[in-house]
Amino acid sequence: MTSHRVAGAPLDFSGIRQELAVPGDFAAPVLAEAQAASRHADLPVVDATDIPFVTVDPSGSKDLDQALHLARSADGYRVCYAIADVAAFVAPGAAIDTEAQARGETMYFPDERVPLYPPVLSEGAASLLPGQVRPAVLWLISLDGDGNPGEVRVRRARVRSTAQLDYAGLQRQIDAGCPPEPVALLAEVGELRLGLARQRHAIDLNIPEQEVVPDGDGRWTIELRRPLPVEQWNAEISLLTGICAARIMLDAGVGILRTVPAPEEHALARIRRAARAAGIAWPAAAEPGDVLAGLDRGKGSTKALLEHAASLLRGAGYTSFEEGRPPVGTTHAGIGAPYAHVTAPLRRLVDRYGSEICLAACAGQQVPSWVRERLAGLPETMAAADHRAHEADRAVVGATEAWLLHDRVGQRFGALVLDAEEHAGTVLVDDPPIRARCDGADLPVGRRIGVRLESADVPRREVRFARE
Repeated sequence: MTSHRVAGAPLDFSGIRQELAVPGDFAAPVLAEAQAASRHADLPVVDATDIPFVTVDPSGSKDLDQALHLARSADGYRVCYAIADVAAFVAPGAAIDTEAQARGETMYFPDERVPLYPPVLSEGAASLLPGQVRPAVLWLISLDGDGNPGEVRVRRARVRSTAQLDYAGLQRQIDAGCPPEPVALLAEVGELRLGLARQRHAIDLNIPEQEVVPDGDGRWTIELRRPLPVEQWNAEISLLTGICAARIMLDAGVGILRTVPAPEEHALARIRRAARAAGIAWPAAAEPGDVLAGLDRGKGSTKALLEHAASLLRGAGYTSFEEGRPPVGTTHAGIGAPYAHVTAPLRRLVDRYGSEICLAACAGQQVPSWVRERLAGLPETMAAADHRAHEADRAVVGATEAWLLHDRVGQRFGALVLDAEEHAGTVLVDDPPIRARCDGADLPVGRRIGVRLESADVPRREVRFARE
């Protein structure tokens, strides 16, 4: 992990929120309704508080969507996955619901979080906080010895988390050979699921992400961070649940899937050219996910190729369907299977709808009318929310990059060439860890070069380098 301290006055991200029309504080009627709902949610009849669930999230998280318990069974494993039941607090057509439709998802900025639901719910009454009895959508998934799902049951239940774990702490416990009992099998099951992802030819980029984080004195820094193994294993449980949810929806003939189309031929041709330029073998019949999975992530050539690989997963969206209108495309190319969002309802609007569909299908009941009435419009609602969140992320990183370097124009930096065109390309600077355009002919992809900072425009959030 590398970082660089911001010079000068602190950055102010409020301008980005204003520019992108990010929702502000909740209106008084929404807050009042949320406060009342937090005190009067009905708990399900089914009592699952005997299952010692734990939550696993980034340190300091309060909006806890998921609680997990893993156990062995006679022929494999039993996954118990409790998901916060937002519908226990939010009535269709209520002020909270209307506001959530406008927001779409929680947005994260370095200086504040813009939640989908008022904190009294998302960080309080609906959150699966430790020691608290909560309403939940309980997934019970049976896995065979290879990690393949068998029987899947979904129902409402009251649950109680026994502990709030964070990624770094749990990773240390697993590495020391003493993980908490509820997740003692997380690495084992996670690795089985990762192996099955390889069989599905899933495209897992696992590119280190740029994060803007506090530096401890009111300023900001950029860090380049790769997920810990425990984060990948934990994500596999969520992906497993989403794959099972998609199967339930497709069998029921009604649902909303998260879809990514198969890579187009021009994108495949481009990444094969990039592989040749970086000296990486790409067998003619090899699937992209298989080639990427076999690369050494520590090599510069691999880092360069992974930048190109992001183009393989373009076109992400949501596909809704009802009986008599089967979906045209059902697969998420990055996962290698049909997939649906159901595991983050406190932070993403669509998950509440996915949960209701699965609950109805498993109970042999009709999907609630309020879900059906809104299903056709959900893809557009979520596309708008996703676009706004993506633009905010780009703007935050771009502003921080330019601010970090605004007084270093003319200085030399070491960098890795990620891609190259005729007279320019993209480089990853060592410190601070910045991806930026770089002028220069014949830039050597996958190799290190020296670059000079030509400009750092804070208002335009742009940084430009040139090869020395």
